[in-house]
Amino acid sequence: MTDRVLRPAVDPAQVQSRTVLTLMGSQTLGGIGVASGIAVGAIVAADVSGRDALSGLATTTQVLGGALFTIPIAALMGRHGRRLGLATAYLVGALGAALAIAATASGTFWLLLVGTTLFGASTTAGSQARYAATDLAVPERRGRQLSWVVWATTLGSVLGPNMVGPGRAVALGLGLPPLAGAWVFSTIAFGLAAAVLHVALRPDPLITARRLAGVDTEQPVGRQGNVGDGLRLIRRTPAALWGTAALTVGHVVMVAVMVMTPLHMRHGQAEIELIGLVISLHILGMYGLAPVTGQLTDRLGARPVVLIGVGLLVLACLLAGLSHAGFSGGLTAGLVILGLGWSCTMVAGSGTIAGSVPVGQRASVQGAADLVMGLTAAAGGALAGVVMDLFGYALLCALAALAAVLLGAYTVARVGAPSPSR
Repeated sequence: MTDRVLRPAVDPAQVQSRTVLTLMGSQTLGGIGVASGIAVGAIVAADVSGRDALSGLATTTQVLGGALFTIPIAALMGRHGRRLGLATAYLVGALGAALAIAATASGTFWLLLVGTTLFGASTTAGSQARYAATDLAVPERRGRQLSWVVWATTLGSVLGPNMVGPGRAVALGLGLPPLAGAWVFSTIAFGLAAAVLHVALRPDPLITARRLAGVDTEQPVGRQGNVGDGLRLIRRTPAALWGTAALTVGHVVMVAVMVMTPLHMRHGQAEIELIGLVISLHILGMYGLAPVTGQLTDRLGARPVVLIGVGLLVLACLLAGLSHAGFSGGLTAGLVILGLGWSCTMVAGSGTIAGSVPVGQRASVQGAADLVMGLTAAAGGALAGVVMDLFGYALLCALAALAAVLLGAYTVARVGAPSPSR
């Protein structure tokens, strides 16, 4: 599956165009699979475990799996290119979804957590795909190229939560519990995403970028893709450190509030279809305006866009925290704005990381940044379930808003530093 032989003359613009289109296709399929699982994860965990306090563990282990799988996937990409790494991640995610089906059917909580952990590899694929879009992008278009791949997730991610209803019919036809149908769609979607990448992501964008930069891809690549090296380089590179903080805090705030929203709604007797609708609108907010966010990042720089994201995240937490249990307009608006704020911090932070290090170190640094983001979000998701169980949804939203404010303070403190937008 590696790309060791390229034609002597490679048109970077043509390869980049094909790469972006291929990644958009795989992101659409992956988005269906991820969002279908997210929509039912907390509810299935609560039902299988019998405890609301454990409901967040399904999404938490998914986020944790996404973080941990970054290590081997980054190593694969560092050694063999984007295609092998991304396709492998989706296949592991498909296996996880299949185990989640078995766990839902058997009522086995530990198996559910194993399945959702493996399921998290699909989010690794989705996250790393945005970096693949920047491998051959010119600096002045980096934000837009990245954002189009992020945007492509909109189609699948908005459709995914609304597959819960049809999933019931599929599950009944297969003799499974109603909510297991969502995991069936995930399994199929991840398999198709892996197939698209394997067939169409040729030539490999990372290997092509290395060759154009004069990196010898025929020789042993040693530690390329090593996450430990990436962490050390992030600490030594101010722009990469700030970009990592931006995408990490934005992701933690989003995950903490989003993962508990389905349970908050169910406490108010909201129907599963309404829960799926709110989550799909939230995901629309995350991805739908990503191209606008990318253009703003290219024109204004990353710092102003992150500050806009901070403001949106605080507003979202306020609206969600003041909403009553169940379905409401305020909660729905809050979740949409939460997604918009996440989009700003994710696109601006990721673009900064991609442009802050040489091509030979990109896989290591990008993998390390996503590892930090994923592990922190996993911890936040786990704590979110405990906080909600002990103190309620409103306090959870208040704590999430505080984290966003701290990111804003850190960003403002960089006023005298060089802009990390390129």
